[in-house]
Amino acid sequence: MADAYRIEKDSLGEMKVPADALYGPQTQRAVENFPISGQRFGRRFIQALGIIKKSAAQTNAEQGHLDTKVADAIVVAAAEVAGGKWDDQFVLDIYQTGSGTSTNMNTNEVVARRATELLEGDGSVHPNDHVNFGQSSNDVIPTAIHVAARVAIEEELLPALEHMRSALAAKAEAFDGVVKSGRTHLMDATPVRLGQEFGGYATQVAKGIERVRSAGAELEELALGGTATGTGINTHAEFSARTVARIAAATGVSFREADDHFEAQGAKDAAVNVAGALNTVATSFMKIADDIRWLGSGPTSGLHEIRLPAIQPGSSIMPGKVNPVMSEAMMMVCARVMGNHTTVTVAGSRGNFELNVMMPVLAHALLESITLLANIARAFTDNCVVGIEANEARARELLEKNPAIATALNPYIGYDEAAVVAKESARRGVSVRDVVRERGLLPEDQIDGALDVRSMTEPGLPK
Repeated sequence: MADAYRIEKDSLGEMKVPADALYGPQTQRAVENFPISGQRFGRRFIQALGIIKKSAAQTNAEQGHLDTKVADAIVVAAAEVAGGKWDDQFVLDIYQTGSGTSTNMNTNEVVARRATELLEGDGSVHPNDHVNFGQSSNDVIPTAIHVAARVAIEEELLPALEHMRSALAAKAEAFDGVVKSGRTHLMDATPVRLGQEFGGYATQVAKGIERVRSAGAELEELALGGTATGTGINTHAEFSARTVARIAAATGVSFREADDHFEAQGAKDAAVNVAGALNTVATSFMKIADDIRWLGSGPTSGLHEIRLPAIQPGSSIMPGKVNPVMSEAMMMVCARVMGNHTTVTVAGSRGNFELNVMMPVLAHALLESITLLANIARAFTDNCVVGIEANEARARELLEKNPAIATALNPYIGYDEAAVVAKESARRGVSVRDVVRERGLLPEDQIDGALDVRSMTEPGLPK
C-alpha cells in the first residue's frame, strides 16, 4: 500500500518511516522538518558519501574496530550508494541542518539497512556504531564537498574547458586572414583580424583552465579524522591517513589529510576560492557569448561579420528567423554561476568557531556551478563554435567605411589632420582612402602602404 509504514525509534522516540524505505527515523524527521525547496543533493555528492563510507569501513576493519563480516556488508552497500543504485533514498532538502548531519545520517541509515539485508539474518548493522564509526557529520560533510567538487572538476569541467579552448583556437587559425573593424566602447576602432579575436577567446579559456586547476588543488585536503570539532576524538590516530588514501585510490584523484583539522572544519576557504575561479570562468564565458551574438547579429541590420549555425527556429511568429540561442543559454549559465559564487561566499563566511553551519547550500551551489559550466562549455562548443563561419564580404564592407583607419595616418599627417579625415569619412559615409585621395594629403604611391589594413593589425611604425 502507498501509505504503508513501519515504526522505528531513535533517541527522540518513535517515528513512522515508509515501509519500503532504506533510510530510517532520523532521515524521516528531517524530511518532515525541512519541506523547503524540493532540491536534493545530486549524483556527485551522493557518490562521494558512498566512497567515504566504504573507505572508512575498510579502514575500521583493518584496524580491528569493525567485525569483518559487518565491514564487508557495509563496503558492498556503500559501493552501491556510490554507484547510484540508491539515489532515490536520498530524500532530504538542501536547506536543512547547517552541518549536513541529516544527510550524513541519511547515508548512514541507507548503508546500514542495506548492509543488514546483505547479511541475510546473520547480524545487523547500526548506522552510528558501525557505518559512522570514527566519523562525525562535521568531518564527513566537508570531506564529501571536497571529494565531489574535485572529482567533478577533474572528470567534467577541465576536459570540457579544454574541448572549448581547442575549438576556439582552431577558429582563430582558420579566421586569421579575415581583417575587420576593431571596436572599443562599442565604437569603430583600428582593424583587427577575426582570428585575433577568437585567439583572445581561446586564451581566456586557457587561463580559466589554469585558474580552476590551481584552485582545485586546494581541495586535495580532506577534513576526515577531525570528528566533532577537529580534535579527532573517538577515532584512531591513523584512521584519517589510511581512509583518505583509500578515497584517492577509489577516485583516481589525489587527496591527503588536512594540514589542520580545525581549519578544515571551521572554514570553507578552499571551496570559496574554487567558487571564485568558477566565477572568473563565468565572466569569460559571458564576454565570449556576448561578443559572438553581436558579431553574428543581423542579417541585414546588425554586424553579421560571422554566420552562426542555425540549430533551431528562432520565432513562433517570424518565419525564417534564427537566434543566437547558444549564446543566450551560456549567458544564463553565467548569471547562475555568479549567483552561486555569492552563495558560496556568504556560506563560507559562516564558519562559527569549530564548524561551518551552511555547508549543504555551499555544496549544492558549488557543484551546480561546476556541472553547469562543464555542460555549457561542451554544448556551446559543439552547437555553436564549431559551426561558425566568417562573413568576409561583410567584414570588408564595414572595414572600408571605418573612420578609425585614419589612425594609421598619424605618422604621415599628424593627429589633428587625421582627425579631420576621420570625421569627414564618418560624416559623408565614404572611405578614409577616398578622403585622403580627394584632399591630396598623400602621394598616390603612399596611400596603399599607409592604409594597408592587414599591417594595421600588427605592431610597428611606417618605415
